[in-house]
Amino acid sequence: MKRTFLVPIMVFIGVFCLTAQTISGFDSKKYQDLLVRVDRELSVMETDVAAEYLIQKRDPGGATSSTRATVFRRDAKNQFLVLILEPVVDKGKGYLKLGDNLWLYDPVGKTFTFTSAKERFQNSSFRNSDFEPSHLSRDYKPVTAERGKLGVYDCTILDLEAVTKDAAYPRMKIWVSDDNLVRKREEYSLSGAIMRTTAIPAYQKIETKWLPASMVILDHLQSKTINGKVEYERTTVTISKPSLKALPDTVYTKDYLERVAR
Repeated sequence: MKRTFLVPIMVFIGVFCLTAQTISGFDSKKYQDLLVRVDRELSVMETDVAAEYLIQKRDPGGATSSTRATVFRRDAKNQFLVLILEPVVDKGKGYLKLGDNLWLYDPVGKTFTFTSAKERFQNSSFRNSDFEPSHLSRDYKPVTAERGKLGVYDCTILDLEAVTKDAAYPRMKIWVSDDNLVRKREEYSLSGAIMRTTAIPAYQKIETKWLPASMVILDHLQSKTINGKVEYERTTVTISKPSLKALPDTVYTKDYLERVAR
């Protein structure tokens, strides 16, 4: 079951709404509760999540590359494992997150090295932290709210400020449709410079939970002017073959990653 956008994707990346109305009498608790509901829809605490990710990057000017990976998540313990399947040159590389620790595995040297959740995944606009479930209510507080439209969706638009060191960005703006799903994110530096824009044009429902089916990310830090027009690095993420089947504890170990990477 999927919920898809009914208008062109650039509407969601560019002109976000035709009208917006600031909400008077801002109630921070009300909108913090909304973040809790968003996290609840997009996190799976009862079992594991498995899916296949296809991450396609287009550089400004047209050069393209793609990565296909299998991803396993255990949200209740803040764990995930990513195994790269393609391209062939990177096959067998993997990422293992256990709590606050994230390792990158190189099958050639058979070595694990620490890396950061904020690093770019395979040099794309997708970040390692994007494999994690939603932690908005933990990492951010709402500071302003307004109502507006994003394509066909009536949305609550929230400006967020980070309250933990784990937050991926110091500031963020999100568009939350009335079914508690994030339809668009704008991520900012502490100085207010925009860094990424992410549109989520489709969700898929797995039993009672939602998982993005596709995402489009523009990296505002990777740009080039071509024929008088600014082009940004664009990464498209397609998530398929989702499953909520419980997995053995051994999946989230270095031994398992070494074994399946052979």
